[in-house]
Amino acid sequence: MPALQQIRVIAFDADDTLWDCQSHFEEVENRLYRFIAPYCEAPARELFETESGNMADLGYGTKAFTISIIETALRVAGNRVTKEEMTERLSDLLQHCKSLLRMAATPLPGVEDTLAAISAAAPARNLHLVLFTKGELQEQENKLTRSGLARFFSHVEITSDKTETEFRQLCERLGIQPSELLMVGNSLKSDIAPALAIGASAVHIPFHVTWQLEHSEDIEHERLIKITHFGELRRILNL
Repeated sequence: MPALQQIRVIAFDADDTLWDCQSHFEEVENRLYRFIAPYCEAPARELFETESGNMADLGYGTKAFTISIIETALRVAGNRVTKEEMTERLSDLLQHCKSLLRMAATPLPGVEDTLAAISAAAPARNLHLVLFTKGELQEQENKLTRSGLARFFSHVEITSDKTETEFRQLCERLGIQPSELLMVGNSLKSDIAPALAIGASAVHIPFHVTWQLEHSEDIEHERLIKITHFGELRRILNL
């Protein structure tokens, strides 16, 4: 376990760390898969290829996801169904995609109590809690508002991606060294690997589902702590 005495900032990912996100997206994905399954061998692979191709231009978030869903449906099934059926199917997919913009951002079990405990102890320990997440600005801001968790964070940063560059920039803006940052998140690819690469410490809390584009090989590192429940942070931080 890494020594955490020097930590000054604890940064938290949002989606699938503080609240459930991917499960809602998977419900829409499954609607697409049921539609295009008769016309391709691997529906999930078709969507993955579309999202991978769109990533550089569209980034992350529901709007990008919606475009990829509609594009995949048209590409795979567009010439194999009637115009009437395609119109009906696209309308259904669009409606469910738009519903993601209003999905509940209910804190996962243990999140609110744990953040409250860390926040209460933070002044005496010279700690700052920040939210550091990627995605579309308004969408992420709205989810944070709906979650009721904004009061715990002294700084909120929503970025288009989370690579080593963004992690270094976060440290610069907060006036800390990477060694003074502890990153908490569910994604090995976006939350854990880049934080470790710049010299920060990290806590990995896996979520029960993972977006295809976030899949990563497991990581073992001296500055990485692995837990199974958000509430375990209190033990790690001696709270």
